[in-house]
Amino acid sequence: MSPKKTTTTKTHKTTAHSKKSVTKKKTKERPLKPHVAKVTVNIGVGEAGEKLKKAESVLEGVTKQKPIQTLSKTTNKDWGLRKFMPIGCKVTLRKKAAETFLMSALKIRENKISEYSFDNQGNFSFGVPDHTLFEGQKYDPNVGIFGMDICVTVENPGYRIKNRRIDRRKIPHRHELSREETMKFIAEKFNVEVVE
Repeated sequence: MSPKKTTTTKTHKTTAHSKKSVTKKKTKERPLKPHVAKVTVNIGVGEAGEKLKKAESVLEGVTKQKPIQTLSKTTNKDWGLRKFMPIGCKVTLRKKAAETFLMSALKIRENKISEYSFDNQGNFSFGVPDHTLFEGQKYDPNVGIFGMDICVTVENPGYRIKNRRIDRRKIPHRHELSREETMKFIAEKFNVEVVE
């Protein structure tokens, strides 16, 4: 009985074609899509006591999230600071809450951010001088007016490897966000004008 040469030849062709397809898939890289990883909102008052309590109340009202206290890292007698003394409060927002708050904060700034607000690691920050500018907030003479600093962290997918506790690694340079890429993402995502 003669061997089936045609079947063997077809099998080799199929295998070679499959290997070629796998190679193409491996070399083809998916485009990275940046996202807002977190938004940190901070109010610094420089002292503990009643003023800090008012700041916490304001921050919770603006962000709809309970703040935590920030502590002094050093002792400064001229400023009346002791190490680990509460001097402010902050809230960290993520996912949908972060984007929603960021949109409302950018609206106060008329959707304009200065170029110098961006760093080289995919972050940018700006300030809001008056908490009553946020929708739903009213002036209370018993509370006063508080400004706040807003820091936004923008990341590419995969940044988790540099922060995880086990098997932590550095982000490859080609994977990092540049200053220009961050500005472009924010401009397109939130309809923001980056000004000089």
